[in-house]
Amino acid sequence: MASNHSTSPQDDYLPHYLQDEDPFASKLSREADIVAGFYLTIIGVLSTCGNGYVLFMSLKRKKKLRPAEIVTVNLAVCDLGISVVGKPFSIISFFSHRWVFGWLGCRWYGWAGFFFGCGSLITMTAVSLDRYLKICHLPYGTWLKRHHAFICLAIIWAYATFWATVPFAGLGNYAPEPFGTSCTLDWWLAQSSVAGQAFILNILFFCLLLPTAVIVFSYVKIILKVKSSTKEVAHYDTRIQNSHVLEIKLTKVAMLICAGFLIAWIPYAVVSVWSAFGQPDSVPIQVSVIPTLLAKSAAMYNPIIYQVIDCKFSCCRSLKKKSSLKKSRLYTIYGNRETTAVNETHLEV
Repeated sequence: MASNHSTSPQDDYLPHYLQDEDPFASKLSREADIVAGFYLTIIGVLSTCGNGYVLFMSLKRKKKLRPAEIVTVNLAVCDLGISVVGKPFSIISFFSHRWVFGWLGCRWYGWAGFFFGCGSLITMTAVSLDRYLKICHLPYGTWLKRHHAFICLAIIWAYATFWATVPFAGLGNYAPEPFGTSCTLDWWLAQSSVAGQAFILNILFFCLLLPTAVIVFSYVKIILKVKSSTKEVAHYDTRIQNSHVLEIKLTKVAMLICAGFLIAWIPYAVVSVWSAFGQPDSVPIQVSVIPTLLAKSAAMYNPIIYQVIDCKFSCCRSLKKKSSLKKSRLYTIYGNRETTAVNETHLEV
């Protein structure tokens, strides 16, 4: 009976937001809310400035962006969107020691967070597939054009819109977090009905497990391919080698972005799955808030990764240019000396 209690839907189970008279009152101390509010403010400012800068620089060179870079820029759009549309709600609520926007604001905040989060993950899935096909199946790169990238973006936004809006069709819902000052997908529906379990399982598969599996598969194959092809590329001409270096750079950026995103979101996903299918209300409120705050920091990482990789890539290119200039100067000096020696010989004769 104990095992059935933890795995099957409970007809008499009431989620936390129905048990409490005021589900939007904070269950944390006022001091903890203030600390969380300052933390999210810093994250929000850094994320907005960083992703805004990435978009600004991308717009300046929009005609030169490669198809893979166009899709990657979509990550900055998603991160900026959640920073501008979502974070002010949670920041104000943490400082107010309660969620102050009611059920309508709660559902809007939950939808925006899920929409941009799903958009980010599906974008990274598309980038990982592009990197896999570009590096492991070279003919693919010859026909991929900019308009294919824009078609891919349209599919990504349609996918995210569909799954984020499904709860409004009566198949799910958005509800307050257990600590009261934030809202999310109603994971607790899985505790009360079979339909709720089916909904949560579909969300987990199509919006987490399947994209993550594609990302892991793509980068494992890329790592194996790069190890085996490094010696082959060394025999090609400089133009092909430079193109290979650029593809590796884009792949490193994509891998680091995916790693940062998954590290930030996996703890939250684990807590959410346990809330849906584990012992009801067994996750302590103080524990549930930590993965939530960690997940909200994901939007800050990407601009930092862009800058670090770009700086390393620029430094490498400048060092190569300096070394090539030194070689050309040596050749010039050596050639001049030979010419001078020949001229002196003619004069003697």
